Amino acid sequence: MLALLRAARPGRTILTVAAFVAAAVAGHRTWREVALVGATVLVGQLALTWENDLIDAGRDRAHGRTGKPFTDEELDAGWGWYAVGVAVLALLPLAIANGIVAGLCYLGSVGLGLAGNAVPFLRRGWASFLPWAAAFALYPAFLSYGVWGGRGHGGHAPNPVTVALAAVLGICVHVASAVGGLLDDSADGWTYLPLRLGRAVGAMPMLVGATVAGMADIAAIAIWWHLHGVG
Repeated sequence: MLALLRAARPGRTILTVAAFVAAAVAGHRTWREVALVGATVLVGQLALTWENDLIDAGRDRAHGRTGKPFTDEELDAGWGWYAVGVAVLALLPLAIANGIVAGLCYLGSVGLGLAGNAVPFLRRGWASFLPWAAAFALYPAFLSYGVWGGRGHGGHAPNPVTVALAAVLGICVHVASAVGGLLDDSADGWTYLPLRLGRAVGAMPMLVGATVAGMADIAAIAIWWHLHGVG
């Protein structure tokens, strides 16, 4: 069980859940709705991180990267895929409990993330940024439409500015999170956006640029929410 929790990248998972919880609080959601948002995002992140590490396990071993339970074969891959399936099944009612529209938006974002991990041209090719941008673009709708009890929808449609800022943030996260694996990705013949940027400007300037852009984007989202609300 502890190994399975470590495979979920607890630092990143907790940070992601905390960001959604903070956004729900900023949107003046009730505490039970805030808790539901946190639980929904937690289960979604478990499915995404476990799937990612399972898909990467063989490649990580080939490149000598250790420290991941599936890569080190501390956890059996079969149990890992079983855990992914359980997480996805648990996510369905949790997501819909936020409201049908909100739940479908979050399920769509997780589906895009799972596809981005598994579909070769979305993971390794020029279109790698699309699942990240599209998944993040659905997050404001998940938050703004959310309502307790699985009713059709609450709130209102997210503002296009919020959606655009969220999509840009997704691309920034994609680029920044890829920096550590650029050499291995290049050796494996990947052609995705972070590698192209890294070759053009260098890995460290790319990381700094993506981080600064991401922080500026988060600040812009926070200011917009303060002035106009989550939607």
